[in-house]
Amino acid sequence: MSLHYPIEQFKQFKESITRFMMVYKFALDEMETKVKILNEEFHLLHDYNPIEHTKTRIKSPESIIEKLVRKGCEMSLPSIKRNIQDIAGMRITCSFVSDIYRISEMLGRQHDLNILEVKDYIKNPKPNGYRSLHLILEVPVYMSDRQEHVCMEVQIRTIAMDFWASLEHKIFYKYNQSVPDRLLDELKAAAESSASLDLQMERLHKEISVMREEQSASELNLMERIVINNQQFTIPTALLEMIREDK
Repeated sequence: MSLHYPIEQFKQFKESITRFMMVYKFALDEMETKVKILNEEFHLLHDYNPIEHTKTRIKSPESIIEKLVRKGCEMSLPSIKRNIQDIAGMRITCSFVSDIYRISEMLGRQHDLNILEVKDYIKNPKPNGYRSLHLILEVPVYMSDRQEHVCMEVQIRTIAMDFWASLEHKIFYKYNQSVPDRLLDELKAAAESSASLDLQMERLHKEISVMREEQSASELNLMERIVINNQQFTIPTALLEMIREDK
């Protein structure tokens, strides 16, 4: 059965929905710019970049309504804004667990971002094995006639965590939420293996970083020496000071 609405009323309603969803798109644009700046800074100035890649999404109106119904909330745009905080979402993928908390701290230091809630599923994994750090942020969006504070969700996880979450989602989609117990057990075991891999890779990364620092110190020590006629001499501090004075 088709529903018929007065054309003008429908146009106004459509415009209201478009304006409502538009601010969430702008909030994502703001966050993408912030993360892009961090990404470029690490790429240009540091020897290591903790950000592997990012992905953004906006919930469909159907998904928003379904979540509103599940929560038993009033069916209105103000109610959606109050009760649904993950309409806009960003996922930041890192190499190591320590990177997750590092990026979270960097976002927390940005004075125009307000962190409303932190859900740490790394220290406290979900029963199915899911691991990730979830932040609910309030992002300022500057419109032509007003400023809006828009809630969005940022998920920060390692590559291994992201791979597991993607696999789990595909399995649940294939079985229409009714996953056999055997597969659930294997998924949880895979989550444990994934966490162990993250810890192992973190240890390797730290060891390599220490070796790199020791190598740099050794290279600097060699630079302060000269060899003449197979005899090695240390450059005196006074001569090294001359280099600084020449600058």
